[in-house]
Amino acid sequence: MKPFTYSRATSVADAAKTAAAMQGARFIAGGTNLLDLMKLQIETPTHLIDVNHLGLDRIEPTPEGGLRIGALVRNTDLAADKTVRRDYGVLSRALLAGASGQLRNKATTAGNLLQRTRCPYFYDTNMPCNKRKPGSGCGAIGGISRSLAILGVSDACIAQHPSDMAVAMRLLDAQVETVGADGGARAIPIADFHTLPGDTPHIESALKNGEIITSVTLPKPIGGTHVYRKVRDRASYAFALVSVAAVFGKDGGGRFAFGGIGAKPWRTPAADAAASAGAKAVAEAALSGARTTHHNAFKKTLVERTLASLYRQKEARS
Repeated sequence: MKPFTYSRATSVADAAKTAAAMQGARFIAGGTNLLDLMKLQIETPTHLIDVNHLGLDRIEPTPEGGLRIGALVRNTDLAADKTVRRDYGVLSRALLAGASGQLRNKATTAGNLLQRTRCPYFYDTNMPCNKRKPGSGCGAIGGISRSLAILGVSDACIAQHPSDMAVAMRLLDAQVETVGADGGARAIPIADFHTLPGDTPHIESALKNGEIITSVTLPKPIGGTHVYRKVRDRASYAFALVSVAAVFGKDGGGRFAFGGIGAKPWRTPAADAAASAGAKAVAEAALSGARTTHHNAFKKTLVERTLASLYRQKEARS
């Protein structure tokens, strides 16, 4: 870990201004991802801005009938919230599928959205990685890519997005609320929040310099049967090879979002439109345009099988 300076923000506006003014500054809350990356010198911020005392840790109803989740709400508290469990069950299930109890106690809503890939080439500083060092190349292309993405990839990067929570947020059409260095607020649809790698894989979100997440809002509940299925190499503390978040409606329709297979949390209207046709049709629609390697081609079959298990679960509950 390289030396850094530290300050505690006194307000959201103060945090944003400080971050914009200081090159290499980063916000820190739970630190469950950032501190690990600093220890490995993958992240080398020159200044850390502590935002833990800004009062962004509340869960409140919105006037539109939805829910506003503060950026600093801990994952444990969000998963246990009675409104989330009742009206947004897929989000609670996704949160509990991630990390460990100790990490969920520290991890925040905003930090979860912004966590970085677990691609092994990103973590190995002896290997080329365009996310870590733009222009150095992608060691995963032509390397070991079993866990990596098959959708939204580019010739510069095939890393997968690691979050479980973000997959559920994508399914629920969340909006990410922010404040910029100029004090201006905006709401970013989560579909547009995470960016695809293209030629700039080191740019992972739509956030501007100094911009800070203040909350995430969910629209009014959509009802239906909420399910989240995560397939991984071990039962706990492992990232998804494939995950599926789904809501099945009483009319036979459904909506789906996928993790473990995309460069960002993945959702496509064609998959939702195929809901009444069953798991195979949904999988074919969701995987349109997939680019696989010798190591991760199995994910296409695994997506279909995971969807089939959700359909069986839905039918058992009917």
